[in-house]
Amino acid sequence: MRSRTAAPGPARRLADLWHRTVPWRWLAPSTVLIACVVVFPALYMVWMSFIDISRIGLVRGFAGLDNYARLLREDALGLVIGNTLLWLVVVVGLTVALSLALAQFLSKEFFGRRLVRLALLVPWATSLVMTATVWRFIYEGGNGLLNRLLMDLSIISAPVDWYKDPATALYSVMAVGIITSMPFTTYVLLSGLQTVPHDVLEAAKIDGAGAWATWRRVTLPILRPSLMIALVLNMLHVFNAFAVIWVIMGKTAGNHADTTVTWLYKIAFTAQLDSGEAAALGVLNVLFLLLLILVFVLVLRPHRNPATAEEGPAT
Repeated sequence: MRSRTAAPGPARRLADLWHRTVPWRWLAPSTVLIACVVVFPALYMVWMSFIDISRIGLVRGFAGLDNYARLLREDALGLVIGNTLLWLVVVVGLTVALSLALAQFLSKEFFGRRLVRLALLVPWATSLVMTATVWRFIYEGGNGLLNRLLMDLSIISAPVDWYKDPATALYSVMAVGIITSMPFTTYVLLSGLQTVPHDVLEAAKIDGAGAWATWRRVTLPILRPSLMIALVLNMLHVFNAFAVIWVIMGKTAGNHADTTVTWLYKIAFTAQLDSGEAAALGVLNVLFLLLLILVFVLVLRPHRNPATAEEGPAT
C-alpha cells in the first residue's frame, strides 16, 4: 500500500512562507532607504535636466535638450573639464603611489609601528571642513605659515598667494586633496599586503628572485583586488570632492581652480541660479564616472589563462 502524505494545512503554509521571506524582510528597510536617498534624487536630477526652471525655482515646462546645449556653450566649460581631469589624474595617481609606498613601509616590523599606524588615522578622522580651513590659513599670503617657513629658509623672497594666484591655486588644493586621501588608501593597500603569504615570499627568495621581481610577480598580483578597490573608491572620493576645494577657494573670482562639482554648485546656487543647467552637468558627471569605473574594472580585473580555462576538471 502507498502511504499518502497529508497536505500541509494553511498554518504550515503560512509558516513556510514567513520563513522564506526572512531575507526580503531584512533587506526591505535598507532597500527603501537606498531608494529614498539615492535612487529618487538621481531620477529627480535626470528629470530636472530636461525641464525649464526659472531663477526662483518655478517650473516653466519641458526644455528638451536646451539645458545641455546651454551648458555646452559655456565659456568656462573647457577650463573646468581640464581642471577636473588634471585634478583626478594627479590626486588619484599620487595618492595611490604614495599610499602604496607608505603601506609597504608600514607592513614591515619596526619599533613604534603601532603608533605610526594610529597617527595615520588623524587626517582621515578629522573633518574635511576643519582640515581645509587649517590649510587655508597655512596658505594665506600675508601671515601664512607656509610663506613664513619658505621665506625663513630663503626659498622664496616674497609671500605667495597660494590659493588666490591662478598659477598656483589648483596645485595648492591638489596637495590638500592628496593629504586627505592618503590615510584611507594606505589602509586599503596595507590590508591587501597583509594577505600575501609569507611562505610564498620565502619560496621566491629561495628560487633566487630579487626584491623587485618578487614584488612584481608575487606581491602585485595578490594586491590587484585591493589596488582596484583603492583606485575606484579614490576616483569617487576625489571626483566628488567639494569641501576641500570650496572651503579653501571660497568665492574667489574666476574658475581657475573649479572642478565640475564646484562649478555645478556655482551654476545652481550663486550667480546663475540655473537649476536645469546644473542638473544637466550632474547627469554628465555621473555618466563620466560610470564610464571611468567600467574602464578601470576591465583593465584591473584578474587575468585568466585561456589554456587553463579551456581545460576541464582533472580526472
